[in-house]
Amino acid sequence: MRVLLTANASYLPPRGGATRSNLAWLEHLAAAGHACQVVCAALAARDEVHQQVRDEEVDHLWQRVAAAPGIQVFERGGVSVHSVTERARLVSLLRDQIRDFQPDWVLVSSEDLGHVLLREAARSAPGRIVYLAHTPQFFPFGPASWNPDAEATDLVRQAAGVVTIGYHTGGYVAEHAGAAPEVIHPPIHGSGPFPNLANFHRGRVTMINPCAVKGSSIFLALADRFRDVPFGALPGWGTTSSDRREFERRPNVVLLPNYRDIDGFFRQTRVLLMPSLWYEGFGLSVLEAKLRGIPTISSDSGGLVEANLGAGCTVGVRGIERFEAAFDERGMPKPVLPENDIGPWAAMLDRLLADRGFYEGTSGLSRSAALAFVARIRPGRMEEYLLSLRPAEGGPEPPGTEALPAEKRELLLRRLRQNAARRNLA
Repeated sequence: MRVLLTANASYLPPRGGATRSNLAWLEHLAAAGHACQVVCAALAARDEVHQQVRDEEVDHLWQRVAAAPGIQVFERGGVSVHSVTERARLVSLLRDQIRDFQPDWVLVSSEDLGHVLLREAARSAPGRIVYLAHTPQFFPFGPASWNPDAEATDLVRQAAGVVTIGYHTGGYVAEHAGAAPEVIHPPIHGSGPFPNLANFHRGRVTMINPCAVKGSSIFLALADRFRDVPFGALPGWGTTSSDRREFERRPNVVLLPNYRDIDGFFRQTRVLLMPSLWYEGFGLSVLEAKLRGIPTISSDSGGLVEANLGAGCTVGVRGIERFEAAFDERGMPKPVLPENDIGPWAAMLDRLLADRGFYEGTSGLSRSAALAFVARIRPGRMEEYLLSLRPAEGGPEPPGTEALPAEKRELLLRRLRQNAARRNLA
């Protein structure tokens, strides 16, 4: 197969769970012999891209293979990434690459707030779209959508396939778009072994991508209440300069660097906070912490309850209900933050920090649940799914599909049927 993925997000370096998930799928497809390409937006400045690559010590993983004015092409793990610095040119680049690459399937990731990539994919590759529904705020449908669009919703409904990484989001898509998604968890965690990094006696109370929508207000309130406890903030795609100033003015909060290996971050972590106030699709960071025995305290927003696997500390929150007609420096709408009682968060954190039995019990249950979950992930699920699809009605047969041996297709379909009863395990 020839698979093209497009998103209005940076893939060099990848930022956030959606991009990391998508790359994990593509790298597995490439390792299986399929041709894979990404058409995406670069970070704001080309120099910033290279500086972050150097900072994270991943430049040896990426090889620059071509460059044109405003466009750079890198390869990693058999995946070709076409990155455009001028976002206005992203749609035309997608059109050109669909024409030249002739993909069997165009995977449109939901990081496409204006739905322009979805529309172009529908025009240039009719019938061959698979919608990757990661972030509810970017969907063209549903109460969490920042940009509802009936026409774009129809394109999702008419796609050859829709994929979510969790059942909560799958239900959300089914309810609000009328589509039947396939739930496929990405092979993002690796095969292990995963070190047990739980440590009751030392480490920081940490948060990944601290920003307004992710609940940085709760993180800061806890840092103010637990002044003798070290906290750590790992900036991400939503962290603004204002957020950084708030962290820097607190003596018990440090800004953590990006780590080449996620274990480096969790070695600094005693408890992970994920107090998200917006509607979460899943919550990969919670699962990654649990794999390493790190107790987590998260909100109950959206798919976070699912990501907790019944083994985490969950606190109910009043979520964000509306946004201002203004944007921050990251291009994100500014939320109107609801008032939340910090008391339950403080009580849970205090118990984890003071009660060794509770800490270690929570750690053990979390790690066991996460290891069992990851053991059930089948890295080849996306490949099987794409090979089982046919073009949506009105679209042409994808080029190359007719060459797939009938016996191989039948074998894959048989495997899919045999595993249908176990889909909730992967």
